Amino acid sequence: MRAETDFLGEKNIPEQALYGIHSVRARENFPDNTAFSFEWYKAVALVKLACYKTYVKFKQAAQNENLGKESIWINPEVIDTLIKSAGELSEGKYFEHFIVPAIQGGAGTSINLNINEIITNRALQLLGNLPGNYTLIDPIEHANVFQSTNDVIPTSLKIAVMFLLNNLEEEINMVRMDMESLEKEHRNSLRIGYTQMQEAVPSSFGRLFSTYSEALSRDWWRVSKCFERIKVVNIGGGAIGTGIAIPRYFIVEVIQELQTLTKLPVTRGENLQDATANTDTFVEVHGILKAHAVVLEKMVNDIRLLASDLSHKEIEIPKKQVGSSIMPGKVNPVIPEFVISATQKIYANDVLITSLCAKGCLDLNAYIPTIGYALIDSLKLLIACNQSIKQNLLKGLIINSQFAEMRLYKSPSITTALVPYIGYNKSATLAHEMKKNGLTVFEANQKLNLIDNQKLESIVQPDNLLKMGYSIKDL
Repeated sequence: MRAETDFLGEKNIPEQALYGIHSVRARENFPDNTAFSFEWYKAVALVKLACYKTYVKFKQAAQNENLGKESIWINPEVIDTLIKSAGELSEGKYFEHFIVPAIQGGAGTSINLNINEIITNRALQLLGNLPGNYTLIDPIEHANVFQSTNDVIPTSLKIAVMFLLNNLEEEINMVRMDMESLEKEHRNSLRIGYTQMQEAVPSSFGRLFSTYSEALSRDWWRVSKCFERIKVVNIGGGAIGTGIAIPRYFIVEVIQELQTLTKLPVTRGENLQDATANTDTFVEVHGILKAHAVVLEKMVNDIRLLASDLSHKEIEIPKKQVGSSIMPGKVNPVIPEFVISATQKIYANDVLITSLCAKGCLDLNAYIPTIGYALIDSLKLLIACNQSIKQNLLKGLIINSQFAEMRLYKSPSITTALVPYIGYNKSATLAHEMKKNGLTVFEANQKLNLIDNQKLESIVQPDNLLKMGYSIKDL
């Protein structure tokens, strides 16, 4: 074990641990097992890397102008090693040494310090020293140079979110394209349309799938617009966005370094104090994610219903796993159930994010760690939902079109198409005969002779049933 001290006292740390006293205190104070987001961990390291690289540029610019004594600068070997260490963390290395849980107090100070300690101790190893030798490299003096928790943590959260938004946008588009293919393939595959779970009017599977593809198109567009809100960051603002104790050169230049490293459209806020104090953009972005969750839940719930024994299985969903330990041969709609479960979690996250963003106080929001955890959680759930829908639900989906068409011709709902030709009352008489005696529309009309059989055959053809409205000459 090695001993580390802070102004509160001393703690024993495992000899080879890359974390230090601040991380251990946080873990003791927040005894929760909710794991911190791996994506956010890498993003924090990217922000640190941008800060160190900007520091090097700042030092060079100052020296060119003969500003500042050499004694005020960090040793070049130290800053170069911090750059190497932060680069390793940005690839996801040493995550096992990040011991602070996702749910915590302190506005993210524990996150910042845990990563400072990992970067510092890894840098010490690279220089041939044991972890904990902070006389050479210090987690705050050096690893935290020109930084504050209050600008590093929100900035890194937005970077992690943007990377995930890129993934989500791609996944939505792939599901949308699959849905468009189903729409085209089943354009004329007739089915009964339902309102309030009752048979209503003739429709088609193509029309049904078009409602999903249109909604997914909206989601795709909305998610792409999230970048406009989430791209504004407060790095360089320091404790509350005033830039106190931070060089102006650094404040201006660090964002360009971050853009280069991430290839993301990050931009420095015009009002860094606003970007530090207010978190309403997270509420706005998560509202768009919630809207996408609503679309997915509606879509899979419809498919689950049409594939159930209750609705005669007009659709068959892929059989993915055994459904019961006691009922032989049973297969459950586990993919829709997974998506529905995930969307409920997203709705809960939305309430949590809204509430905690509103609890920001004066110049800072202390609940950024939990807000960020919930936001990233929702993004990852939506990415997983889209992936599973594409691979496990739409791939191998079977439309029993002949069976669905037969059910339509036997459903009183088809008589709605006859109203312009024979009126509501006669159409209702025909519907009643069909329902009472279990007849098709053709059989019932043969019995009642309410419309010419040839005309009836023409009216109920897919091209006529599915066209938008009718013209006078159709009559």
